Amino acid sequence: MVDETRLIKKYPNRRLYDTATSSYITLADVKQLVLDNVIFKVVDAKTDEDLTRSILLQIILEEEGSGAPIFSSEMLCQIIRFYGHALQEMMGNYLEKNIHTFMDIQRRLQEQSASKIGENPMLNPDAYSQFVKMQGPAIQGLMSNYLEQSANAFLDMQQQMQQQARNMFGNFPFAGMPASDTKDESAATGQTAAEKTSSEQKSS
Repeated sequence: MVDETRLIKKYPNRRLYDTATSSYITLADVKQLVLDNVIFKVVDAKTDEDLTRSILLQIILEEEGSGAPIFSSEMLCQIIRFYGHALQEMMGNYLEKNIHTFMDIQRRLQEQSASKIGENPMLNPDAYSQFVKMQGPAIQGLMSNYLEQSANAFLDMQQQMQQQARNMFGNFPFAGMPASDTKDESAATGQTAAEKTSSEQKSS
């Protein structure tokens, strides 16, 4: 059975209208839909423009402004530098795959902890709920460090690709660009083009 996408309309007064419940909702309600894994789409009530990403970014901005943020200033700067870059799409795919990987790790940790606590008769469901809540900040901190390290690894890969490109194309003469070997040789010998020509004529 295919899940139906829940439609939310955004009106000019910035109010969000949930067509499934026929009522107005807040960003907090949209956040809860995300937490409940509900598939939804936010559209402009007049133009039908897809505003889902815009609403999700608003939620992230509110979350980053309160509590413990996931993104450090350095990480945000690195992400901003990729906008308009040739590797922008690759960077987006790279981060998305890393988040999925981290979510899989989190799921496995929760399954392992649940199995261990379930074997202990001294712990009741309330104790397990407290345990899950306690590991939330730790997982969030791990996620921040994990994504930052992944971004740094991507930057290293980018620098290596750029260096390989320089090595590959450095020996090809391009219009308007002096050959690097000639320039370096002249600089090393201290000869100008005229002096080099005169020297060649004397030797001949």
